[in-house]
Amino acid sequence: MRLLLVEDEAPLREQLALQLQRNGYAVDSAADGREALYLIQEYNYDLAVIDLGLPIVDGLTVIRKARELQKRFPILVLTARGRWQDKVEGLEAGGDDYVVKPFQIEEVIARLNALLRRTSGFASPLLAFESLVIDTAKQEVTVVGTPVELTAFEYKALLYLTHRHGQVVSKTELTEHLYDQDFDRDSNVIEVFIGRLRKKLDPEHTLNPIATVRGRGYRFELKSLGDA
Repeated sequence: MRLLLVEDEAPLREQLALQLQRNGYAVDSAADGREALYLIQEYNYDLAVIDLGLPIVDGLTVIRKARELQKRFPILVLTARGRWQDKVEGLEAGGDDYVVKPFQIEEVIARLNALLRRTSGFASPLLAFESLVIDTAKQEVTVVGTPVELTAFEYKALLYLTHRHGQVVSKTELTEHLYDQDFDRDSNVIEVFIGRLRKKLDPEHTLNPIATVRGRGYRFELKSLGDA
């Protein structure tokens, strides 16, 4: 999942970005509101983490502008302000949840994972698609109860496809949402990794979890059973 992190405190921004990347997110970072608005207009994001106390353009304005641009990705608001009015303002501007500084990074990650699940119609960390179950809390995958060992990239690709289940996802879209903005977009690694992912999930060719839509991309085919 591709995430925009907007935070003006460099040490915190770098620490958050590193931890988010370790948890499977492709992270683009901005240090002020003007840079954030540029990135929001240029790229498609699955999530955003936006601090309210930003220089040049404040966080509330960034959130409002994003919603005016019809950007529907979930937004987690970061604030050092303890007043309940500030929290309400962040939500009314278009934020979906908030965390008050100082915070534990684990809380930020948990809230982001919950926002992603809700966006895709799930309430539980366990996502079930026929005989395939994804434990998003533990980042584990099982097929018919048997664990499937996936690389970090394979897991991210599977998770993105399941969040778009039934929809066609192009190789370009996968690349944009799984890697940060300086990744080589001419690479053919997506095709290689999808082929490897198919073999791991369906070695006997009985599930057909990921279909190739000729000339368009890939589609996750398994029927969602909701929360496992």
